[in-house]
Amino acid sequence: MPTIPDSDPRPFSSVLVANRGEIARRVFRTLRRLGIRSVAVYTDADADAPHVREADHAVRVPSYLDVDAVVAAAVADGAEAVHPGYGFLSENAGFARACAAAGVVFVGPGVEALEVMGDKIRAKEHVAAHGVPTVPGFSATGLTDAEIAVEADHAGYPLLVKPSAGGGGKGMTVATRPDDLVDALATARRVAASAFGDDTLLLERLLERPRHIEVQVLADRHGTTLSLGERECTLQRRHQKVIEEAPSPVVDAETRRRLGEAAVAAARSVGYLGAGTVEFLVSGDRLDEPFFIEMNTRLQVEHPVTELVTGIDLVEQQLRVAAGFALDLPEVRLDGHAIEARVYAETPSRGYLPATGTVTDWHAGDARVDSAVETGSVISALYDPMIAKVIAHGPDRATALARLDAALADTVVLGVDTNIADLRALLADPAVRAGELDTGLLDRRGTPEAPHPSTAALAAVADRVANEQGPDAGTPTLGSVWRRVGPWRAGGAAAPRIIHLEDDAGRVHDVAPGVIHLGDDLERAHDLAPGPVQAAVVTGGPTEYWVHADGGAHRLRVVSRRAAAERRRTAAGRAPGTIDPDLVAPLPGTVVAVHTADGDAVAAGDRLVTIEAMKMEHTVTAPHAGTVRLRTSAGAQVARDAVVATVTPAAPAGEASTGSPTGADQVAEPIDAPAGRESSRTTSAMRTTSVADAASAAEEARIAEDAHADADADAENDADADPDAAPAKPRDLATTLASSLPASPIPASHKETLP
Repeated sequence: MPTIPDSDPRPFSSVLVANRGEIARRVFRTLRRLGIRSVAVYTDADADAPHVREADHAVRVPSYLDVDAVVAAAVADGAEAVHPGYGFLSENAGFARACAAAGVVFVGPGVEALEVMGDKIRAKEHVAAHGVPTVPGFSATGLTDAEIAVEADHAGYPLLVKPSAGGGGKGMTVATRPDDLVDALATARRVAASAFGDDTLLLERLLERPRHIEVQVLADRHGTTLSLGERECTLQRRHQKVIEEAPSPVVDAETRRRLGEAAVAAARSVGYLGAGTVEFLVSGDRLDEPFFIEMNTRLQVEHPVTELVTGIDLVEQQLRVAAGFALDLPEVRLDGHAIEARVYAETPSRGYLPATGTVTDWHAGDARVDSAVETGSVISALYDPMIAKVIAHGPDRATALARLDAALADTVVLGVDTNIADLRALLADPAVRAGELDTGLLDRRGTPEAPHPSTAALAAVADRVANEQGPDAGTPTLGSVWRRVGPWRAGGAAAPRIIHLEDDAGRVHDVAPGVIHLGDDLERAHDLAPGPVQAAVVTGGPTEYWVHADGGAHRLRVVSRRAAAERRRTAAGRAPGTIDPDLVAPLPGTVVAVHTADGDAVAAGDRLVTIEAMKMEHTVTAPHAGTVRLRTSAGAQVARDAVVATVTPAAPAGEASTGSPTGADQVAEPIDAPAGRESSRTTSAMRTTSVADAASAAEEARIAEDAHADADADAENDADADPDAAPAKPRDLATTLASSLPASPIPASHKETLP
């Protein structure tokens, strides 16, 4: 990247970065290269965060949004300038004024630009007056809900309801028809007030299947305003960007010129200074008609892709412009292709909800990685869930995609759920590879199931469990006949010891330490390849482990033989489509709204409660018709998986209200249970001819005997209590095995609940 010539003075000697996480560390990197002293700010929650240790000096503040405290920290520490990063105070005109009043340079645009472009309503009106095309819509300022409804009818549905202040997609809500409007307005206002302190709303026509393309601009106070090309930011979920790339795969040279001219015109209209981004929506079949949607008056999260294809350090240019230097850059040329993937602490299989936890192992892949975390970092619900950005560059798009996938496969994040596996699946999507994108693509992909752990992942954890628990781990309890007899199989070979591991989808895997499980066969690892099965990283224990292997991370829990068998019986006996009536909080947060009353009759899909976390709202809805019992209230703090409501299903029409018991006491009949199941499985235990069958048979027999031993112990306890009670009747092995396989599995619930 271009650097300041040695003859040039440094822009500043000391700069405070009024931010946290990966963007603070990214700014520090340029400050170090330029020989500028860095000052960090931090809250109590971030006292041990990586950005605090990385700065030359750090100052505690009550909040990253506390203007007075941040400015006071800069003055007290002798910082000549403040770099706001993105988010928090980066687009706050009051903060820029406070810096100026204190004699500290704000690294960003002037107050006018912040005020005009920071208000989406005003920005839209302003650029339209300067000939920049905008999306049809209207401001809700000063309008009642009834008046908004009238204007909405005139504008036409579907409509995007969004906060006028702020960005990042927070608070954006879609009203597809008039009936949706009231709830959409309430949600958008609530989030806007919480996230930005301003509940003013803007409503715009929702374009169908659009692309989101933005242009990076740079401007100085000497009259130069440049376009650095476009970025494709179409791949979004809930209006949050997930994958960004530069250049766009569908923008040709002529379209790039028109987009650049429109962006430069928007920037010049407010006398813009520094780095900024002008965002457009374009219909997939009308790329020649871009609509302005907003200007972000700050550095963007996705700025690295522009840096990699232009070779320009945007932070350095921000500092130079803020110090009054003129832009002195060579002709802008786009070299190759760059793609960025945002790594979020979230659980894709739970609807991409934010996740929390402690990072037990962190290792970056072979690419540019801007990270907020390291091993030992705590991911809380207080801040945005993005923990890293992985950015790859190549001579062409296909190479950049391949390099990004390889880097993600090598990125190790253990201890907290992330979207890395989902990112890799997205990069492999044929539409993504072909560049056939629109902003609804990710939503159409739906919610994935928790990924299956690989053979190497299972083997690595099983080996760790065996090593930590010693040679008796997973063996029968003391007094068991199987411990006295020892492992065996017909033909003489010993049955391998089995470790039972449950993944996040509730699937139970039976793994023999030192053995790879392939389909229905178990093969010795050393028969396939010398040395370790495969490079894997394992953390945790003794009951829950995290493992990274084969390019993916998994959480695995050790369960007993009996628990493993119970899981399987429950899964086999559960009727298709069965839904748990207990509804749980998808993540820790605050209940901000209760939409029904205790005891109300609700229909499937009705909203029950709304939980706010990380400045986002998550609504729990009824899975079926029935009667609701609330387990929480507005304002309550709830933990992840805490039961917030129970919806007792409505009885089907014509069903008798009396008869056999229902609920927890009802026992479901098995589905398609083969006749003679018990005897056939008992016989198979005596006719095993493979290592896998021997292991399975031995396990089932051990489970059966343990159950029998427990029953005998219970009977002995009862006999002690009642001297006249009859002694327990001994049973042979075949009877024990048969009785351990009930014809009626009993449903079980494994969720955690609050008292």
